Amino acid sequence: MTRSLPRKRVSEYPTILVADARHVTSRQFEFGWGIDLLALMAGAVLPLAFAPFGFYPIAPLSIALLMGAWLHADPRRAFWRGWLFGIGQFGVGVSWIYVSIERYGNAALFVAPLVTVVFVAILALYPALVGYLGRRLVARNKALFALLGVPALWVLAEWLRGWALTGFPWLDLGYSQIDSPLACLAPLLGVYGVSAAVAFSGGVLVVLATGRRRLRVSVLAMGVAVWVGATLLDGLNWVEARGAPLSVSIVQGNIEQARKWEPAEADNILESYRKLSETEWGRDLIVWPETAVPMFLRDAADFIAELAVRVEETGTELVFGVPTLGQVPRQYYNSVAVVGDELGIYRKRHLVPFGEYFPLRSALRWLNFLEVPMADFAPGVANPPPLMVKGQPAGITICYEIAYSDLVRSNLPAAAFLITVSNDAWFGDSLAPHQHLQIARMRAFETGRYLLRATNTGISAIIDNRGRVQGVTPQHKAAVLTGEIKPMAGTTPFVRWGLTPVLIVMALMLAAAVSGDRLSRRSPYPEL
Repeated sequence: MTRSLPRKRVSEYPTILVADARHVTSRQFEFGWGIDLLALMAGAVLPLAFAPFGFYPIAPLSIALLMGAWLHADPRRAFWRGWLFGIGQFGVGVSWIYVSIERYGNAALFVAPLVTVVFVAILALYPALVGYLGRRLVARNKALFALLGVPALWVLAEWLRGWALTGFPWLDLGYSQIDSPLACLAPLLGVYGVSAAVAFSGGVLVVLATGRRRLRVSVLAMGVAVWVGATLLDGLNWVEARGAPLSVSIVQGNIEQARKWEPAEADNILESYRKLSETEWGRDLIVWPETAVPMFLRDAADFIAELAVRVEETGTELVFGVPTLGQVPRQYYNSVAVVGDELGIYRKRHLVPFGEYFPLRSALRWLNFLEVPMADFAPGVANPPPLMVKGQPAGITICYEIAYSDLVRSNLPAAAFLITVSNDAWFGDSLAPHQHLQIARMRAFETGRYLLRATNTGISAIIDNRGRVQGVTPQHKAAVLTGEIKPMAGTTPFVRWGLTPVLIVMALMLAAAVSGDRLSRRSPYPEL
């Protein structure tokens, strides 16, 4: 004879059943190595959303898979799965670190793989921390975890990665969407606002896959509203053309990195740029890439004087990369010179550690095994005024600086257009030149400015004020790209307010997720 439970405990059955079911599910997910592998693979496919592949729907799908792996994990397991995701994301997405060190760093054979592995392992800590804090702070309500908690923490982690230890703002989710409807959020909220929309879309997918029907309907409506709302923003014009268009030529010299700093090659390199530019005099502007002149500006005085004569004869202004000397011995800068009515100099402000300078040289001298040429630059002044180029103020950046949105917007709204010069020969045939171009496109869209990108070996490009590529050069070939740009006036909301609104919204989202999760603990029913 079966003994029945007391009537007074019938109301407790749902709580008991839910608790038992969650216990079983939690152990299955917590100790399932198959789920760990899924997190690793989800990270490894994420770079397919970025250039040169451009399969942007993969980004929210990848984040959704990671959230799914986190849903029933405790904080420690969530940290582990986030770290595995990061190993896949950065191990594939920034594999070009190995290329640049192995091919051009003059380091011992073991150094390139060692530095790459350590670098990737450190970067992977960011998604690991998102998982740990997400499960620690939003432990019960899975809908709040996926829709608010993780998106907020993810964007805050990207922001932290963008400035901590000089910053590495590469593979931020927002860049993957430069050709998707979500890109229209860029002039309003910047790349981090686009990242938030991607992560939120991943949360929507998680709720659609695991939530109750009533919840799925409302969440689907929110997801559609984000994408449709972003599309509607495309019709807004934050800026307008100012003055006549400028005819421009970008000269890509395609100088091999191995010979770039050889003193015996200097005259040949200068002659290459002279010949490539010969048919371009008469345009408004010619741009050469980073360190196109492979000697100090002082030592190239005769060559510059010849160029100045052509500038005066034709009315064309010339912008080129060149190292410059400071006021004290052994002080030199990675610079851009403008030869026009007068000589203007921009000095790079944000230097790449171990590539352009050696941090804590006295304490870490024993680590200086890379032997990178010209790797002891000094930083320029923090907020220089835009240089005048063809009568218009131009915002100029060098190489890696284009990845820092705050640095670029420091020249705005004064700058009428943007110029960035780079030497992507360091990265060979890797993903880096394509990702670098994608980042530059986002800066153009955020600021509402045309952008000229001149690189040594490609990809050089002319980009319009909506981040659309108007023309590109092939990689690893000497080439000249011609076109027109429009000087622009006006201020996008992102230029006006910067990152502050996005960071405030992310903080509010996280606070709402935490407080909502605490309230939901009073209910015996989980949200998902």
